[in-house]
Amino acid sequence: MRRPWNIINVPVYSLVTQGEERLNVNICTYVSAVSMKPKLYAIAIDYNSQTYKNLLDTDVAVLQILSHKNIDLVKPLGKKSGFKYDKQRYLEKKDALTEWNGQQVLKDSSAILLLKKQNSLPAGDHELFIFETTRSKTFTDDNILMFQDLIEARIIL
Repeated sequence: MRRPWNIINVPVYSLVTQGEERLNVNICTYVSAVSMKPKLYAIAIDYNSQTYKNLLDTDVAVLQILSHKNIDLVKPLGKKSGFKYDKQRYLEKKDALTEWNGQQVLKDSSAILLLKKQNSLPAGDHELFIFETTRSKTFTDDNILMFQDLIEARIIL
């Protein structure tokens, strides 16, 4: 029997942050819209991640709702550390990046949101960041990559 947090089916997101010279892309499922006006998102980020380090130094991030076309990116972006693995170089070799609103983002995402960091607080083994959406665009609402798709593809066991 699965744990309670693994029986729900939520979208799979990527969070793009900029480091000193390189971008990093993190796979996230601990994401929730928490306010309508202004449109706020809460995103839990592991303390031991490059994304967490980047978010200490920047107020801007890009949240993307992934599509099924992005499923092959989940393992390298979600299971490899940005401290040890150059995710930007990987994505450039795969020709998987494009530009949106002056930000590098993944191609083929379902939707994209430009975020501005508002606040953060400790939340167990993660830091809970609150972001305000400053811009957004929906490309498609079909074929959204969902958590259960990762289980069925044996990416998450």
